[in-house]
Amino acid sequence: MIVVYILIGVFIIFIILFGLMIRGYSNSPRPHRISPGNYNISCEEIKFPTKNNRMLYGWWIPVHTECHDIFPTIVLVHGWNRNLDRLVPYIKQLYGKGYNLLAFDSRNHGSSDLDGFSSMLKFAEDISASIDFIEHQSCVDNDKIGVIGLSIGGSASIYASAHDKRIKKVVAVGAFANPEDIMSSEFNKRNVPAPLVWMFLKYVQFRIRTSFREIAPVNNIMNSDANILLIHGTDDEIVPFHEAENLLKASDKNRVKLLPLPGSGHSDCHEHHGFWEAVEDFFHLF
Repeated sequence: MIVVYILIGVFIIFIILFGLMIRGYSNSPRPHRISPGNYNISCEEIKFPTKNNRMLYGWWIPVHTECHDIFPTIVLVHGWNRNLDRLVPYIKQLYGKGYNLLAFDSRNHGSSDLDGFSSMLKFAEDISASIDFIEHQSCVDNDKIGVIGLSIGGSASIYASAHDKRIKKVVAVGAFANPEDIMSSEFNKRNVPAPLVWMFLKYVQFRIRTSFREIAPVNNIMNSDANILLIHGTDDEIVPFHEAENLLKASDKNRVKLLPLPGSGHSDCHEHHGFWEAVEDFFHLF
């Protein structure tokens, strides 16, 4: 009987740990607390549809309220468990530089609709949905649409550009090459038993209805026709710098460049000297 009790105890611990792992990768939607209006930047609050008849909340900031010309457009994509707050520094910097801007909360984030289990694939689908919205706006040059994505938003931007040829330029900041590697690494840091990690990774792939191999940016970047600028902090402890190097190795070097930022981490790249010069030069050559 003692052995039975031990096995039951181990099983209960196993289930508890597995539940904690799922909870750890669940995001908690939080509405934004600041907006472009806090910086005297006028924007239109918008909602537009994405997959599964869900609605995304966002900000549309055209070059002019009334225009007689067409302009490039940049889509801004936040990272995991973040919202539009994260994109305000980017809006402040890019506003008035001759680009229409669209920033949105991905599903299960910010003020957008809930839709089951969050994933990089859903981020990518939401990016394409944002371009659907853009194409119906005035003052838009549909041949000049770019994306700036942060973290998982950057990885999703790479994947989206491989499947949505409307995307011409991508800046991916702190993007991972393979979601499975990042998730496994995080669990290893916490000394989570290997069988639990294996089961969790299988569970996630079941929930997103595809394999990590299929959606990994490292396996899709060669199929992208977009010009891509990878920006990565060398001291990034969440998505190690070698992830960016792996993306570069798998890409067409004529279209993909890597900008290392010495000393920068995962969330402070935009504060690094030279970051904005590189981004603006990249989009200036649209």
